[in-house]
Amino acid sequence: MKGWQIIQRYESVPDLPVLAAIDVLVVGGGPAGVAAAQVAATQGKQTYLIEKYGFCGGAAVAGLSGTICGMYKATDDTQAAPEQVVYGFTEKFRQALVLRNGVTAPQQYGKTFTVTHDPLVWREVADDMLTEAGVNILYHTAVIAVIMDGDKFQGVVIESNAGQSIILAKIIIDASGDAAVVARAGLDTYFGDEGRIQNPTMFFRIAGVDMDKYLAYYGMDTICPPKVTENIQKANAELGWELPRHKIWIFPTTRPNELMVNATRLAGQDGRMLNVIDPVDFTEAEVFGRRQVRAYAKFLNEFVPGCEEAYVVDTGVEVGIRQTRSIKGIETLTNDDVVSCRKRSDGICRTPWPIELHSGDKPKLHWLIDDYYDIPFGTLIPQVGENIIVAGRCLSAEHEALASARVTAQCFELGHAAAVAAVLAINTQRKIRDLDVAVIRATMITNGSAL
Repeated sequence: MKGWQIIQRYESVPDLPVLAAIDVLVVGGGPAGVAAAQVAATQGKQTYLIEKYGFCGGAAVAGLSGTICGMYKATDDTQAAPEQVVYGFTEKFRQALVLRNGVTAPQQYGKTFTVTHDPLVWREVADDMLTEAGVNILYHTAVIAVIMDGDKFQGVVIESNAGQSIILAKIIIDASGDAAVVARAGLDTYFGDEGRIQNPTMFFRIAGVDMDKYLAYYGMDTICPPKVTENIQKANAELGWELPRHKIWIFPTTRPNELMVNATRLAGQDGRMLNVIDPVDFTEAEVFGRRQVRAYAKFLNEFVPGCEEAYVVDTGVEVGIRQTRSIKGIETLTNDDVVSCRKRSDGICRTPWPIELHSGDKPKLHWLIDDYYDIPFGTLIPQVGENIIVAGRCLSAEHEALASARVTAQCFELGHAAAVAAVLAINTQRKIRDLDVAVIRATMITNGSAL
């Protein structure tokens, strides 16, 4: 990326204060990172979690994506009840949200179902889970360099307003979402399909909705009906509005008279694809994302019954990021794996979620009807590099495959798998790539996962 260099590695421990020498370091506090840190700590390992914000949640909270997608099968049976196939840490976290009235019942999303969570409750559940497990959390802290011994990761250099320090760790779990630790070591990563990635979005919430009137018009499916799409196109054609995305998604939340809206489509003002790894693109996405929020809120006021008096409560702390770097793993989840619903003996996560590709004026959906596929363990392991494993959306996957595997339920379970592997590697003094996946699967099943 022009003007920037990600590689920052030391070949020995630099002359900086060592904050801690620990078992497991988790970088990133999104769903994958929270799961990884909590699981590693509850299995008796001294665990630190590094997070750049003052709270956990990643795209689910900072990006305000607001749903736990990927738990339920899709079906053509319009009368079918939700069929859950993903459990484990995902279900543990969902249940903790339920206890605080922080998540809805399943809501229809086209041919499948999802649930909508309260982002503030999400933060609190993560805080409590992590502290109760004994995880050492460092908020407002970032990894700026890695410490290597050849291809082996020894630790990281971290930075906060206090300055710089070092954490040495036996195993690092890169749950940054951006493969930031792997990339800082100069190991191979890639962006989507020859650089083409999914566009970001700016989620927002509106309050002051007459829910009875709204639901009578919009219906129970969170994917908008054709009449809403037609009105967006009409507003563009006849009124000169500029609403780039024509098929939008709206989710009732746990709060009275409130909706979460996924409507914006963010591209560069010159038409280019925005890659939010680059702060120039990230900034443009933020600025114009907020402008699009106001435009879509106006559309809801004028065209969607029940929203006449609605107002914007908030937007994401950052744009919703769907895709940036992926690692080159010892296994790659292929597009064919997804569409053929391939099952694997080395699978560590079921995925029933459709290929949900955001790259045009409306999302492209390929449904997996009454079925799911398995994500193989090797997608979390870089081809080169020891004492490192990734978790979350930076797994090794082809472009369309990632558009299915990147969602929240799967990120929870990928973090779960990464932590189980990290603990097993430490206990057996074996390389992560040499572990018996059957043992990892058995432990996950004991922890409640469905595999």
